[in-house]
Amino acid sequence: QVQLVESGGGLVQAGGSLRLTCTISGSTVTGNGIGWYRQAPDNQRNVVARFRTDGTTFYVDSVKGRFIISRGNENTVYLEMDSLKPEDSAVYYCNKLYPYWPWGQGTQVTVSS
Repeated sequence: QVQLVESGGGLVQAGGSLRLTCTISGSTVTGNGIGWYRQAPDNQRNVVARFRTDGTTFYVDSVKGRFIISRGNENTVYLEMDSLKPEDSAVYYCNKLYPYWPWGQGTQVTVSS
């Protein structure tokens, strides 16, 4: 069974930075496109950044130029977040591209103004 553990969230002031880490057990990054998703209260869970198996990346417009998704070792994916804004506040999750693995618990990011 694949397990996902997201970490690195926290409370940060607007303009600050955080690096989120996704640790994958029971599978690896190899052969899988991986995405970072976020869900704010009363909102849907949406992808914010992802890379495909061919290495191409995608970012939603609202995070372009501020967030970077990268691959660490076979079991780790990062999301570097800079110039954070209050609207980035959400629970952040990682997962492979659809069909998904079981979701982890996510990591809370709160950006104060």
